[in-house]
Amino acid sequence: MSFFKKFFNREKKEDLDKGLEKTKSNFFGKIAKAVAGKTTVDDEVLDELEQVLISSDVGLDTTVKIIDRIEERVKRDSYLGTSELNEILRDEIVQLLSENNTVSLEDYTLPTDSRPAIILVVGVNGVGKTTTIGKLAHQYTKQGLKVVLGAGDTFRAAAVDQLGIWADRVGCDFYSKGMNTDPAAVAYETVRHAIDNNCDVAIIDTAGRLHTKINLMKELSKIRRSVSKSLEGAPHEVLLVLDATTGQNAIEQARHFTEATDVSALALTKLDGTAKGGVAIGISDQFKVPIKYIGVGEGIDQLQVFNKRAFVDSLFEAVE
Repeated sequence: MSFFKKFFNREKKEDLDKGLEKTKSNFFGKIAKAVAGKTTVDDEVLDELEQVLISSDVGLDTTVKIIDRIEERVKRDSYLGTSELNEILRDEIVQLLSENNTVSLEDYTLPTDSRPAIILVVGVNGVGKTTTIGKLAHQYTKQGLKVVLGAGDTFRAAAVDQLGIWADRVGCDFYSKGMNTDPAAVAYETVRHAIDNNCDVAIIDTAGRLHTKINLMKELSKIRRSVSKSLEGAPHEVLLVLDATTGQNAIEQARHFTEATDVSALALTKLDGTAKGGVAIGISDQFKVPIKYIGVGEGIDQLQVFNKRAFVDSLFEAVE
């Protein structure tokens, strides 16, 4: 491995560690209080741990699953004490993530070997959708890939303008029909632009309004059909962007969008601004959709490929 590769990985680790600082402080501060004065993992400790996990936005269903597993281990290995609780918890979270569809990628790989690869990006307003698109485009252009951004959120002038600014900043193509135009038409024509201009990837923004689930379903379905007509087999990925600072609300958003369309990957933003990083565990467990990217800072290079082992190691590093 080259010196640059080592340095790059170290930089990524430092960003991840810093991005999870608030979560670690909140999470393990509460665990320390739960086991204070205790030597064995009894029912009281497990009850306290359950409350810690729920308050860290892991989610009730996932929390119950983790507690049940720890309880089984305690019954099986009666000698386990509170000093080993952190290691047991780490093991169970890694196992949970491994059982789900959360994959650990090494780099920003495209979702298909065919060109152009079409990525449809969905999510409500304010979650960091446009920024995530821009940062993802930056990573692809760094690899020498030709990228086009499609401004399919035509209901907000700011969305179109912001995406154009990101395209200029990244140095990639930009396709827009302006405001108040048909988003499905923008998606269709963005794909045609990608084909006609030999682009490697098209990343298409969509409206961030939920309205009702029926309207959401209709709009996303129309866009998907339009993209598919433009290129058979597209979109190759539907990326749902969620804001980690919203905690359980992010899980509700994931539920709405996974019901409305075939979400194939998740991006979890703003982990650096929240103590609710546990939501990543709950989302992975409940929806069986891979978390592909996490945002750990505002910098253009601070969108990271999600690595479950690195995430859990960083989360637990503070208590070693």
